Amino acid sequence: MEDKNTIGKAITRIDGLLKVTGKANYATDYPAKEMAYAVLFKSTIAAGQITSINTADVKSLPGVLTVITHENAPKLNVKGGLRGGALLQGPEVYFYGQHIGIVVAETFEQATHAAKMVKVTYTPNTDAKIDFEKLAPGAVVPKGEELADHNRGDAKGAFNSAEVKFEGTYHTPIEHHHPMEPHSTVAVWEGDKVILYNGSQIINGAQNSAAATLNMKPEQVRIVSPFIGGGFGSKGGQWANLVLAAVAAKVASRPVKLALTRQQMFNSVGLRQQNFQKISIGAMRDGRLISLAHETTTHTAIEDEFIERCGEGAKIMYDVPNLLVKYRVVPMNVILPTYTRGPGHSTGSFALESAMDELAHQLEMDPIELRLKNQPDKDPSSGKPWSSRATITCLQEGAKAFGWEKRKKQPGQNKVGNDLIGYGVACGTYPARQRPSSATIKLTRTGNTVNAVVAIAASDLGTGTFTILTQTAADGLGMPLANVTVKLGDSDLPPAAGSVGSVGAASFANAVNDACEKITNELVYKSGKQFFVRPTAYQLMQSEQVTEFETRADAKAPANAGEYSSHSFNANFAEVRVNSLTGMVKVTRFLAVVGAGKILNPKTARSQIIGGNTWGIGMALSEESLIDPRWGNFATRSFADYHVPSNMDIGQMDAMFVNEKDSIVNKMGIKGIGEVGIVGVAAAVANAIFNATGKRVRDVPITPDKLL
Repeated sequence: MEDKNTIGKAITRIDGLLKVTGKANYATDYPAKEMAYAVLFKSTIAAGQITSINTADVKSLPGVLTVITHENAPKLNVKGGLRGGALLQGPEVYFYGQHIGIVVAETFEQATHAAKMVKVTYTPNTDAKIDFEKLAPGAVVPKGEELADHNRGDAKGAFNSAEVKFEGTYHTPIEHHHPMEPHSTVAVWEGDKVILYNGSQIINGAQNSAAATLNMKPEQVRIVSPFIGGGFGSKGGQWANLVLAAVAAKVASRPVKLALTRQQMFNSVGLRQQNFQKISIGAMRDGRLISLAHETTTHTAIEDEFIERCGEGAKIMYDVPNLLVKYRVVPMNVILPTYTRGPGHSTGSFALESAMDELAHQLEMDPIELRLKNQPDKDPSSGKPWSSRATITCLQEGAKAFGWEKRKKQPGQNKVGNDLIGYGVACGTYPARQRPSSATIKLTRTGNTVNAVVAIAASDLGTGTFTILTQTAADGLGMPLANVTVKLGDSDLPPAAGSVGSVGAASFANAVNDACEKITNELVYKSGKQFFVRPTAYQLMQSEQVTEFETRADAKAPANAGEYSSHSFNANFAEVRVNSLTGMVKVTRFLAVVGAGKILNPKTARSQIIGGNTWGIGMALSEESLIDPRWGNFATRSFADYHVPSNMDIGQMDAMFVNEKDSIVNKMGIKGIGEVGIVGVAAAVANAIFNATGKRVRDVPITPDKLL
């Protein structure tokens, strides 16, 4: 019998044709009559106060409509939920590149020219805190209770009594998100309401934050965001540019377009913070772990605190009875850090999984064997049973598929010409969660043709949300894919979770699936009949001659979900070639094996994993944002000096999904894959480089100068 279901099949993206033909509208593609253009100008000191801003001459320049600074900006609620401050509410400067004003003009070119002509004088703070390495010894305890020291047993005592000890400190630099589409907004006022066309990972979150900051009610703010050109966390919590576009449009009494330049992205929308991570592992000679300490020193902003939780993976990855996870933080005159793909886990796994490789070498044990020996049968951090855990399967199946048996145990032994060849492995994890979300389904019939419109205020970051929700609805309603239309990206639609933290697919798809079940049940009841074989909603609309029917479902995680520990898990395998003369590294092969429950669409899922893997390779080999310690500005400020991997940098990429059924995590058994795709990748590459060269580099990116 032919399987007519589409879930689990490699369906091509529903929105793919729109994107490749340029017909998909992004934030700045929305037309508006009499559109004006806003350009931000920024501080050129890291700390201090603005003494004066001379805008008189600028206002007389051709095309300039208005200039807005802290001296004339409307009063905003700085505690409204936007990230990073910089709302033009005072003369204080907290970091280099802070927004200090907006020029609005008839054209973008006029606004750009005028913004460069504004003259600003400052009283600098000579004690600006901008050199992390000098400040790190004075790091303090974080404010948040969730970041308090986490102790299990006696990590220090067990370490001292261990037969084999390893200690090492790993460094990860500042990184930036850099989505293909920079942050941008079109603001249009309609009376006392405003429409903000904006790339938003959390539609309702952006609506609520913008409304609170503007001192308005949520229903007065509409967020429209149907297509997003990437975000990776930077478009999760919204930043000042969103509201400043609305302010500019209000002051200018015109629709306004505000788009950040690539250079402005470096100090406008957060970053992945720099970390020093000390790993201490105590083990017995047979490889059994008895102690693990993961201690992170990081930085945050002067006026607010954000800390990525690098030690979360250490809490659950291995069965170790004595554990310490500790954070210390340095407030600095740098923009507030924020969530960046795989927050905490991607950077934390570089340290933890590199340390496990170093321990395996010290024990003269295969690194896969060491990991398999220390797998926990329940969550060691909480004692809860796993809803499912696929680490062992990922390691074993990955080793077979990758050809791990070809790895040379001793580093530096595999050489072809001038190239040293090495294999590396590393594991990763990320929590799997479902968040409350709602969806409506409206069915209409014309003759024998039944169509469905699914509406949900979800977002599609380019990950395939349109496609997987179309598949979910088509299967749930028993109708062809072509008869389903999915509407999302609009705060006027039923509220939903965001595309953040790997909650999107599970939250959105379960809401749509629940709506399919509900509308089918309601149509059965409406028919007044009993059926031996349950009909589909598609069949009922036809057989009962219903012309129109609509319902809404409000979905949330199962009642017992909190009784279990639910995570996606992976194993990453890297093959590298290191040129012994130049120190250049090439990742020739990479395989990610992932256990993430039900895979709705293997085609879009593979794309997600490979995208995360590529960023992880960039983390290992090239990505780094450097602050000039004299001034506090970023010395890296474009793709000419902030190096992301290109096609020529990436070898053969493969992704495998293990067959994992999880009936506990949520009704459909979906776990997230967006975050876990980057976790463990940098460590796998670093471990492969060690296997190739015998040189251990604990400071990424691993550039040729560190290998020669």
